[in-house]
Amino acid sequence: MTEPSRETPPEATEPVRGEADEAATERTPEGVEEHAGEGAEADGKAGEADAGPLVEASPAADPSPDTEASPAADASPDADVSPAADGGPDASLSPAADAGPDAEASPVADGETEAGGETKAAEVSEAQAELAAQRELRARIEQRKAEKAAPVEAGGKLSGTAADLLAAVRAVESGTKPSGAFFEAPDPAPRQPAPTPAPGSVPAPVTAARPAVQESTAAPETLAAVREVLARGGAPESLTGQVAAALGEGAAEALREDPWLLLSVPGVQPEHADGFARALLGAECGPDDPRRAVALVAWLLERAALKGHTALEDATVRAGLGKLSVPDPDEAVRAAVSEGAVLVFQEEEPAQEELEGEAEHEGEAAPEGPEAADAPDVPVLLGLDRYALAEESLADGLARLVKTASGEVWDGPELVRATGAHGLVLHTGGEAARSEPVALAEAARERGLRVAVAVHSENGVRRLGTEALTVADLLAGVAGPGRDAEGAFALDLLVVLDAPQLDVESAAMLVESLPDGCRLVLGGDPGVLGSAGAGRVFADVLAARVCPQIASRVPDPGPIGELVSGIGIGELSQVEAPGKEVVIVPVRDAGEAVHRTVQLVADSIPRAIGVAAEQTQVITVGHGGSAGTRALNAALKQRLNPGPGRFLGFDPGDRVAYVPAPGRTVGGTVVSADAEGLRLECAGEQLVVPKERVESVLRHGWALTAHQAAGMRWPAAVVVLPGDAAQGLSRAWVYTAFGRGERHLSVVHGVDQALPRAVSEGVAQERTTRLRPLLEALLAASED
Repeated sequence: MTEPSRETPPEATEPVRGEADEAATERTPEGVEEHAGEGAEADGKAGEADAGPLVEASPAADPSPDTEASPAADASPDADVSPAADGGPDASLSPAADAGPDAEASPVADGETEAGGETKAAEVSEAQAELAAQRELRARIEQRKAEKAAPVEAGGKLSGTAADLLAAVRAVESGTKPSGAFFEAPDPAPRQPAPTPAPGSVPAPVTAARPAVQESTAAPETLAAVREVLARGGAPESLTGQVAAALGEGAAEALREDPWLLLSVPGVQPEHADGFARALLGAECGPDDPRRAVALVAWLLERAALKGHTALEDATVRAGLGKLSVPDPDEAVRAAVSEGAVLVFQEEEPAQEELEGEAEHEGEAAPEGPEAADAPDVPVLLGLDRYALAEESLADGLARLVKTASGEVWDGPELVRATGAHGLVLHTGGEAARSEPVALAEAARERGLRVAVAVHSENGVRRLGTEALTVADLLAGVAGPGRDAEGAFALDLLVVLDAPQLDVESAAMLVESLPDGCRLVLGGDPGVLGSAGAGRVFADVLAARVCPQIASRVPDPGPIGELVSGIGIGELSQVEAPGKEVVIVPVRDAGEAVHRTVQLVADSIPRAIGVAAEQTQVITVGHGGSAGTRALNAALKQRLNPGPGRFLGFDPGDRVAYVPAPGRTVGGTVVSADAEGLRLECAGEQLVVPKERVESVLRHGWALTAHQAAGMRWPAAVVVLPGDAAQGLSRAWVYTAFGRGERHLSVVHGVDQALPRAVSEGVAQERTTRLRPLLEALLAASED
């Protein structure tokens, strides 16, 4: 490829936003953003691309800029999606902006399809099956918690705000909302082991066909009542279904009594809820209304969950309330706790004898008096019950597996020996290292054990080349082993790859479903971006050091593997790429970045590398901006599959990103459309997306964000780094994006020195979670 042309590109029309910022407005129907990202908003100006290449290889081919027209800067692939209104409190409510599968959230629009056909009988959807399974498991978890011993007394040494909050919680404990269990978790109640089948009668894995996606509806009278309340408050009618789903049968009455409950609907912002409340309450509405304060505390914690936090420090919550014009943040937090809207917890301070023992070990006297008083305070944390319950359940379940495993001597490599002797084992390594847990699974099957291997995505199932299924399908019962009468999987060993992509709720349901004595191996690359949902399960279990950790010594091969390995330790080095495995394409601005990306996908990579356009994945920092996924998808569609988008913005042959459930992205292709909806082919399977669901679960998929691409790989990848995306970069982001290509990686580079700086500094937003201390308390023993 020759030096990029110096033609004047179209001007940027929208600043790039990091994926974390997209999460602020694009939430899923379950309140979990498809990506709870870790980058800050990238609102800098487009910069000059003067950085040198990472390799000394020349670009892949020599396309002429005259062979294709530069895409229009204002082309939008989301013309069928209404953007959110960013009006003030008096503005009428508007759905979240661009709420497609990259956000997995949008109020459902009333779309029309042009094709006809017969309407088939409604079937239960995969997403509904997942949600039903989740509800059943959560109910069992809560019942199990209720059967435990009385809460352990905690917090006797607290003072000030911490004492006030704890007092509020204990006041709640006298009613129907217990929360003392979150201070210290007792030993988990033993679970009865799953029945052992007779020899030769091990059940075969069950594989169910994927039904069409259908949308659940509330009772007509409930919808009518909600619609009437929304109209009185000036909110759009399109929110009716979401409000009914979030608030239940009495949604209309609840909304009349507390208009700020509208904040429980994904995508609704405080200024929208304030305007809605003013329209309903009139002069009674004010910024000091206690109902507003309670709703805003919960809303802040939900937003934090979109960025991966399962809890926040109380000081952080109070600061957020101050920015939202809450007159008394301290009182607002106390009200939210006493109302049971949020939980408060604080880790116990070390016992005095422990401090003395540590001091003696160091050869010093234990601190006393003023010196002891100067010791740093343990922060008070606030959290929503759903995440607190999930973390506690997950810690209990992992502890149960550790304690109930029967240690056996298995001959073989280190991972095999560790798995035979322990109930929980962690395995770390890159893509090539996945062969080790796969070999472990095969060895366990040869021993006559019931084994399952689960991965994050259908793409991962394809790459594994062995019997495997996705975690989502395993939980939903779409594939995998059956369950016993208690709901436990008929398994002796579960191997979960892509473990960094496990959010705390999915992990809790997964572990709760394993019988006593079952072995669990969690494997993955700790350097990649974390889960789409709340929590950092794999990182927390690694940090707790409560089980064996086996680090693979198998490196990823080739120039891409060498490059990514260096990034993992903070080094961005030049690598030799004689076969043009890694190519750098410098660009000056976002417009040129889009132009070069289209050339690479449509012409250069197929011609020089032999990888077709449909096997090449484009990856960029965010959805917005002049070189975000929306602009790139518009340009790539124009070149690769031009059409009017007559089926709700899509045409047959369009490449799409389909999101069947929060946190999952499945690549597919549009086949046709009829009265039922849009017909897709995803991972070799045919499915139908109803027209009402298209806007919320479907986007064009030639370009994805790095978080959407995590857990997947393609023969070739093109990573686009426009100048205005510099602030959205981190080491984990670069590590993840650069590792998505199997045979070839092109980097459209326009961020100058921001790329090596992001790799060397490794700055990424930390997630506030409680899993590690919970595990350490339950399994207070160092690794043998």
